[in-house]
This record gives sequence, C-alpha cells and structure tokens, in this order.
Amino acid sequence: MEFEIRRAVDESPMSRFQVVAVLVCILLNMLDGFDVLAVAFSASHLSSDWHLTGKEVGLLLSAGLFGMAGGSLFIAPLADRVGRRPLVIACLTIIACGMLVSAFAQNLTQLVTLRAITGIGIGGMLASIAVIASEYSSNKWRSGAISMQSAGYALGATLGGAASAYLLTHFGWRSVFVFGGVATALVLPLVLFCLPESLDFLVQRKPASSLGRVNAILKRMGHSAVTTLVAPVVTGHETQPSHGIGGGSLKRTLCIWAAFFCVMAGFYFVMSWTPKLLVQAGLSAVQGITGGVLLNVGGMIGCTVFSVVAARFNVTRLLAAFLLLSAILIALFGIVLSTLNLALVVSVALGALISACVGGLYAITPRLYAPHVRATGVGWAIGMGRAGAIIAPFTVGTLLDSGWSVSGLYYLFSLPFVLAVLFVMGAASDTKFDVIQQAHQAAQ
Repeated sequence: MEFEIRRAVDESPMSRFQVVAVLVCILLNMLDGFDVLAVAFSASHLSSDWHLTGKEVGLLLSAGLFGMAGGSLFIAPLADRVGRRPLVIACLTIIACGMLVSAFAQNLTQLVTLRAITGIGIGGMLASIAVIASEYSSNKWRSGAISMQSAGYALGATLGGAASAYLLTHFGWRSVFVFGGVATALVLPLVLFCLPESLDFLVQRKPASSLGRVNAILKRMGHSAVTTLVAPVVTGHETQPSHGIGGGSLKRTLCIWAAFFCVMAGFYFVMSWTPKLLVQAGLSAVQGITGGVLLNVGGMIGCTVFSVVAARFNVTRLLAAFLLLSAILIALFGIVLSTLNLALVVSVALGALISACVGGLYAITPRLYAPHVRATGVGWAIGMGRAGAIIAPFTVGTLLDSGWSVSGLYYLFSLPFVLAVLFVMGAASDTKFDVIQQAHQAAQ
C-alpha cells in the first residue's frame, strides 16, 4: 500500500538530509543579507568618491531592490515549471556575475544597472529556497525553519558588515563587491551537491525520471520507496483562483501582500539607511557601520528566538506582538540615535524585532498555496514586499534632501509596522486560514 509522501515528511522526525537541505537554504539567504547591505555599508565611501546626493544614494539603494521585485514577480514563478533547484542554480550564477562586474562600474548609471541585474537573481532565488525549506521541514519545525532563514539574512549581513569594514578601510568600496561575487561563486558547488529538488514539485509535475528521483530522496530521508507518484488532493484552502496569484481568499491574499509591503518598507529603511544616518547624526563612519552590524546581530538573535517560540505558539499572534514592539523600538531609536551607547544597545533590540517580523511573514506565506503554485504565490508576496523596499530608500533620500530630520524619518517609518498588524490579523481572520493554523498547532 502506498503511503502519502507529504504526510511522511510532515509527521516524521527530520532526518539529517532534511536538516542539511534547510541549512543550505539558510546559507543562500545569507548571500541576500550581504548583497543588500553591501551598498548600505559602502554608501558613505561611494558618496564621497562620486559626490552623490541623498536622492542618488537612495536610487542606488533602491536599484537592487527593484531588481529583486522583478525577480520575485517574473523569475520566481518559473520554478513551478522548471523546478526549484535549476532556478536556484541559474539565479546564483546571475548574482555572482552581477557582484563581480559591479566592482568595475565607472559611474552611477552603470552601478545602478548592475545592482538591478544582481537583484533579479536574488529575487528569483528567494521564493524557491523558502519553498524548499518549508517542504523539507516537518510540521513541528516548519515555522521555525523558515524563520531561521531570516537569521541567515542577518548572519550574512553581520559577517558581510565585518568584512566590509575591513575591506573598505584597506582596499576601497570595489573590494566589497569582489568579495561578494567570489563568496557567491564558492557556494555554487555546495548547492549542486546538497540542495535537493522539491518533492512536491516532482510529485505534482512528474518531470523525466521523477519516480527514481523521488525514491532516491526518500531513501536519504529514511523512508520506504514508492512504486507510483500520486499527487495529493488539493483542499479548499489551497485552490488557485483564475487570476493565478492567490491561494483561496482574495482578502487574505491582499492582506498578506499589504503586510509584506509595510514590513519590507520599514525593514529596508532601517537596514539600508541606518549606517549612513548614524554618520549624519554625528557619529563616525566606523560607528555607523558598527550600528549597521549590530542591527544584524540583533536580527540573528530575534530570528532564532522567533523560530523556537513559533514551534510552540500561534504564529500569527506572535507575529502581531513583534510588529507592535518593532514600531515602538523604531520610534525610540529616532530619539536616541545621536547618543552612541544608547543607539548601539537599541539597535540590537530593534534588529531582533524587525528581522523576526520578516521571518514570521515568510513562515506564514507558503502554507497558503498548493504545491503547483507555491513558488508563484510566495514569489508574488515577496515581490509586493520588495515594492515597499524599493520605495522606502528612495523616499528617504528625497525627504533628506528636502530638509527632514534624521529622527523624524524613524518616527515616520514606525507607522508601517502598526499597519502591518492590521493586515496580518486581517489575513488570519479568514476562517480557512484559522483552520490551517489550528491543524499545524495540533501537529506540533
């Protein structure tokens, strides 16, 4: 008698093979953390070298995010057709090339273009690794595993910030991009050997040799082989409407999109602009980078705590609490940012909270989509978040040029996190979503 593959993964303890697959996804998210912050850490040096205005710095910071939005919206959905793993490999190649060529940019236009191209690779990759991490995790650890991907982002940004501080001091801003490109290229062999294809994709799409590939994966997970591949019945909460972007309730889909937009706008404002704004508030360039690094140190702590707690409590309510606390801490940071010791302490707590919020959104979203549209659904949600991330840095540059105070910017960007609470609760108010949440809690 055939056993249901999905149920075997959901209900069995995670094997070493599954843990490695999730860890590779976390490592890939580290590249996102370093790449996004590479320009943020280099902003002061680039401004000085090329005599950039605040608006031009904002454009540069937004360029990579614009590419990520395009990658999430138009490249990520290809994973539902060609497979998650091939798309990840192709996107990694784009990222490595984009970072390396960025080191040789001769003007702002060239660098903005290259940042957008690199962003396309990152945006296309992120949805696939979120889906793979979700599908290879058991029910008990699924929310935690996806949240830990955000810890990977923070870890990549932290290590990248430390490396950037050294490289900027001794070799200039171009060396930061060389470092990122080489690091990405070195990860490719690991992905080729250790990142499996999505089981759900193989079962649903049945590409060539799919049965043999599924049984090889099942063997490495410690499960029995199957003789046929039977796709699971799609339940009501996983149906795909005709417009091809939702997962059942249009209200829930729009609420998740709006939540991603608000959280990503606030997150990328804090992460992208804080190193430079600390300098503008009176701290040194090194202290500004230190503040940026500490934000990401806090991010690792926050995502780790969230991933552990999410295995025991309702993820939606936990996320709402973190969102409210994030709004408070952002406003507080605006008050203390010119006082070095207080600013550095608050930056750790702030980084912990806002990174956990991103991890919470990533944990919720894959549950809303059936396997055959999961990469598309997650990719579109991330893409909507990237839209907020694009607008935020450019808006900040414009506001600075018009005379806004640094503190006022932090007060302003505390508001998206308050709005995100309403959107998250709006998504959770969907009856079908509540049923899904209860089922996951029962399994845990």
